Amino acid sequence: MTDLIRIPGLAGRTLAVLGLGKSGLVAAKALKASGATVWAWDDSAAQRAQLASEGIEPVDLGTADWTRIEALVLSPGIPHSFPKPHPIAAKAKAANKPIIGDVELLLRAQPHARFLAITGTNGKSTTTALSGHILASAGRQVAVGGNIGTPALALPALGAAGIYVLELSSYQLEITPSLKPTVAILLNITPDHIDRHGDMAGYIAAKERIFRRQSADDTAIIGIDDEPSRAMRERIAARKAARVVAISSIRPASAGVSGADGKLVDDLDAKAETVLDLTGVATLPGEHNWQNAAAAYAAMRSLGLQRAPIVEGLRTYPGLAHRQEMIATINGVRYINDSKATNADATQKALVCYQPIYWILGGKPKEGGIESLRPLFPRVAHAYLIGEASAAFARTLKGQVAATECGTLERAVASAHAQAQADHKAGAVVLLSPACASFDQFANFEQRGEAFRQIVLELGNGNGQRRAS
Repeated sequence: MTDLIRIPGLAGRTLAVLGLGKSGLVAAKALKASGATVWAWDDSAAQRAQLASEGIEPVDLGTADWTRIEALVLSPGIPHSFPKPHPIAAKAKAANKPIIGDVELLLRAQPHARFLAITGTNGKSTTTALSGHILASAGRQVAVGGNIGTPALALPALGAAGIYVLELSSYQLEITPSLKPTVAILLNITPDHIDRHGDMAGYIAAKERIFRRQSADDTAIIGIDDEPSRAMRERIAARKAARVVAISSIRPASAGVSGADGKLVDDLDAKAETVLDLTGVATLPGEHNWQNAAAAYAAMRSLGLQRAPIVEGLRTYPGLAHRQEMIATINGVRYINDSKATNADATQKALVCYQPIYWILGGKPKEGGIESLRPLFPRVAHAYLIGEASAAFARTLKGQVAATECGTLERAVASAHAQAQADHKAGAVVLLSPACASFDQFANFEQRGEAFRQIVLELGNGNGQRRAS
């Protein structure tokens, strides 16, 4: 427990923790290390056993005395409102106890640090990793975490000199009431997680919470490439609180930053200067990444970095695992892991970058399926379907894209590999970009992506032609 952040003022106080996955388990340990009495629970017996092995005995929050509990620390994946609250979240509400997340505890533990908070339907992991890379390359004291993987309370204590770069989901934003980031980024908004927020308006409202407590010393960076984000920019600007900076990947951004046509243009000082040709940065392919680069550049300028180290950081960005990640090239065919594309909008960002595509897709489907991707079907040489979505996706593809229902990822990769190698088409790509959640066959998108990586590397080793990239 010595490496966990301590939260002041908790000695002798009782806090409840619900959900003992990665972030919940770390939160329970950090609370105990901070002197709190911890009552923690998970519906999974295996997770409760893991807690006990860490020296914290589980407490059934369904039968606990809620008059003794000061707050419920909730793992963000557990519903507290829609589609219906978890029974323990409902008990917390009935007892009038605040429901917070681990990011809220980090804010309370590190009140003097600066925070760069990043949200959006798509691109937030890349923008988070990219921002952290630029800051670290520039010699700044930085820690990167949140929804991107490292739990907030497992990050190092940075103090006033540090900058926390946090990817925040809509779920996390709803349970982080004290959030007041020095710089906040909203990349984009497209329909997602509607079941957890009631409707699209609820989802938008959750995203907008990232700007709620900002003031004149803070910066709000907002994408203008979709209507919900443009409308939010107008609302935030009308508040006349934080400085508002526009970013775009498809048009000029007046007094902001644009990546249109792959040219990174800095207009923050009304000079519209091109600072970098993004088409030459292999780890940031496509319009969606040009928006990510524009957002990171604007954030770095807002945090006081000079142009030269920002541009150098963009050039040297190594890329993000599971997001258009090049795994290997075998006999001229590229194998790309885009497992993080868990909805059609994210998959669209990959499909526009390659042709011809041997496309592996499927899993637990999202609302709308892949209907929105029809204009890109001509780029697909063949589709290989896996998981629960197979039959529905086969119907959508029928008559437009040749498709094979493979069932498992292993069979899909084998089939795509065999056909791509036999066809010998210039520029061919075997692309895992599922447009689905992973939960029907995998624990998460990371596990799915790692499975793809291992299968591909074994294929490459088998014919002696692999070149890892």
